[in-house]
Amino acid sequence: METLLEQAGNYAPLIINAVKALVVLIVGWMVAGIVSGAIRRKVNSNPRIDDTLGNFVASIIKWVILLVVLIAILGLFGIEATSLVAVLGAATLAIGMALQGTLSDLAAGFMLILFRPYKLGQYVEVAGTAGTVKDINLFITELATPDNVQIIVPNGQAWGSIITNFSHHDTRRVDLAFGIDYGDDADKAMGIILDLARADTRVHDDPEPWVRVTNLGDSSVDLTARLWCDAADYWDIKFEMTKAVKEAFDKNGVSIPYPHSVEIQKAG
Repeated sequence: METLLEQAGNYAPLIINAVKALVVLIVGWMVAGIVSGAIRRKVNSNPRIDDTLGNFVASIIKWVILLVVLIAILGLFGIEATSLVAVLGAATLAIGMALQGTLSDLAAGFMLILFRPYKLGQYVEVAGTAGTVKDINLFITELATPDNVQIIVPNGQAWGSIITNFSHHDTRRVDLAFGIDYGDDADKAMGIILDLARADTRVHDDPEPWVRVTNLGDSSVDLTARLWCDAADYWDIKFEMTKAVKEAFDKNGVSIPYPHSVEIQKAG
């Protein structure tokens, strides 16, 4: 019994420090979340500061606080900050090799914030994946697809790939393709498309709507319409104009050919 009490006494300081470390970790994690959230809201409420920068700064602050918490926890176990720095300095090469992917993501995160190829709320294609930018932090870029699926792209892959930003410019061009029968009047069909485009107030007059015969297909004369609009109206115009042209063609006797199957029977 005396031996057990003696061993319990020896382990008591370690157990107490472990409890203290757990409390510090929980409190530190909560403080990091609260402070970074407050900074994010404060920065994002300023119209002169980009929301992307606010999120990035908040992410940095959070990780700095967590690093301080880690140093404090190590101090509870008798590991001083100077000793920690010496150990990290001696192990820099090993850590760098083990975390080269993470460090690459970190460096890429700073490059993304510095050069701003995309911002929060923009629709982009990054590393072969398209979606709306929801967050950019130290290590990852978060996208949401049109059907609201979360996509996480490491910053290293984002920075090292081709980035297509569909929302960068205020205006976009809508390209529409239609096929009409060879027996129909192409000028009449193009006039119908132009009238519909000019009647839509969302379609810009400059550059003016453009409609041409662009191909003579196997079973159709192909027409292409190019309409300029505000970027926010792109999809609405694309879908609504397609429907409106189809209905107008039907009313004006312009036919849209479709594939036919012909059955050939050999004579017995």
